[in-house]
Amino acid sequence: MSRQRLREVEMGPVESTDLAVSLATRAQNSGLCGAEPIGGTVPPETASPARVAASRFALAHRPGEEQLYAALDLGTNNCRLLIARPTPGGGGRAGFRVIDSFSRIVRLGEGLSGTGRLSAAAIDRTLGALEICRDKMTARGVTRARLIATEACRSAQNGAEFLNKVRGETGLELEVVDRETEAHLAAAGSASLADSAAAGVLLFDIGGGSSEIVWLGRDNNGARAGAEPTDMALRERIRCWVSLKLGVVTLAEKFGGLEVSDATFEAMIEHVAGELRSFVVTVGAEQRCPRFHLLGTSGTVTTIAGVFLGLARYDRRRVDGLWMSSAEVSEAVASLRKMTYGERAANGCIGLGRADLVLAGCAILEAIRRAFPADRVRIADRGLREGILLQLMSADRASVRMRR
Repeated sequence: MSRQRLREVEMGPVESTDLAVSLATRAQNSGLCGAEPIGGTVPPETASPARVAASRFALAHRPGEEQLYAALDLGTNNCRLLIARPTPGGGGRAGFRVIDSFSRIVRLGEGLSGTGRLSAAAIDRTLGALEICRDKMTARGVTRARLIATEACRSAQNGAEFLNKVRGETGLELEVVDRETEAHLAAAGSASLADSAAAGVLLFDIGGGSSEIVWLGRDNNGARAGAEPTDMALRERIRCWVSLKLGVVTLAEKFGGLEVSDATFEAMIEHVAGELRSFVVTVGAEQRCPRFHLLGTSGTVTTIAGVFLGLARYDRRRVDGLWMSSAEVSEAVASLRKMTYGERAANGCIGLGRADLVLAGCAILEAIRRAFPADRVRIADRGLREGILLQLMSADRASVRMRR
């Protein structure tokens, strides 16, 4: 298998679990734990950063040694991996440098909403992607990793069977996280892009099978712009959150995604609006100010940004952190809606793998915008994986400080 060395990219940190089976065997021999597959499963109710960092899967960590971290996010639509090395930062905080990454559309949840099960074809596609992730982590010498799975594995009747198959065929141990953990990780990875002067910010992550929405209160800790929040500070900022059991895959399967009429698009929006109503009531008393804005992290918003910028090929450097006005978002969505399926598939920021899903994502975004009108939207090409890395690195730094 050929491996392409990717350009190193400056990013923020995340959390990790142990990687190589040989490391697990070595730990077993030293009495630290039993031999385990790569990664580790933590029950949802106990899947906190501290728990993960202190678990038996953190075998390779030795204070003073340089760690190489990995974060894997297996969603309903995508399998994505980041491998990163910590970099020193000011104020006791550190960032990280991404040294390798991988992303593949696997559509693990394809047909799940109708059958309640993961299909054999979807499982085969996903296993192929996970094998690549495993090989990348092994080749890079990753010492700490956290490998999570979300909505498709949470809801599938054969989810546990799939996890066992992954363990047996790839050696990877996936951790199925609950919705609260997923929402918190998405916020941890992207909250640094929120306007620190805003009294309130609505952060959202439109996924394949679920969509997480978080209300962030004012940053009372005085964090500088762009600084990664500590986990405790972030928890203090999260006023409310909700996880909607719908995403681009489930919505497209319900309403169609190849050619979407105006009537169908409005029906999608109304469907999402119905799911949002209780959350809108819940946050009704939260403070807003003229600097209130939306902060989106997902393939939907990064696609909209790419279309708005007129990119022939997607460029993360131009998209991550981009501010768009409400009118600019509306214009980009309108452009997407005018495209045929073939035109979307040929677009360098969309591609064949997401051409039938992007309008469902636009409908979810429109429902959010109507429920929470804002003059500005900030685009984040970062999120759950970055949140994992940040938490893992933060936990390790805290562990080192405790030993001193």
